[in-house]
Amino acid sequence: MSRASSKNIPDITPVAEPPYDCPHCPRLVAFHEENRAKHPDWHNGPVESFGDPDARLLIVGLAPGLQGANKTARPFTGDYAGDLLYATLTKFGFTQGTYDARPDDGLILHDAMITNAVRCVPPQNKPTTAEIHTCRAFLIGRIKALPKITHMLALGRIAHESVLRMGGYRLADHPFGHASRHELDGIVMYDSYHCSRYNTNTGRLTEEMFEDVFSQITDDLKRQPEKA
Repeated sequence: MSRASSKNIPDITPVAEPPYDCPHCPRLVAFHEENRAKHPDWHNGPVESFGDPDARLLIVGLAPGLQGANKTARPFTGDYAGDLLYATLTKFGFTQGTYDARPDDGLILHDAMITNAVRCVPPQNKPTTAEIHTCRAFLIGRIKALPKITHMLALGRIAHESVLRMGGYRLADHPFGHASRHELDGIVMYDSYHCSRYNTNTGRLTEEMFEDVFSQITDDLKRQPEKA
């Protein structure tokens, strides 16, 4: 994604993972401190990406859930969204082991990695524009640290737009839409509605719709030889 411009990159070193004591978003830092007092046995910090360091597929979610990844320290682990995501990854051959909603369940991802556009849990699950912009440095770092990446899956509009802004692309040229496919200078990005309980309960996203996106991605990957 070579089109990234300085105006789209925050003044933060774009490393793949933020430190546990990341200070850049005061509101999120305060929320962590509040939750550490309430739940000292939870992770309550930036959640690191999870998966294969040689992955060709990077899945980008919104942010950790309060009682999901913020508690367990692994993306999409401990909430309904993770139940659907990991079940689908398993069905399409991206996992080894069994997902049991615990970070010590022994699950391993193959050819896939999961991250979030915002690495810290936000109040009411709603990050601000400034927080999304600030955390984009770590998304940049994460992508740069994946030498074989060829595909991305954006779960929801915020993840979709964060990837586009990171690369300096016009949003109007790449509108978000479920199962939409976007060519981004060497990386193909697919969109999906987020696999949240709200979206599945309302019928906005069904298991079949979610699996259809993964089917398209795996078909792409089968046709494309792995990078050396």
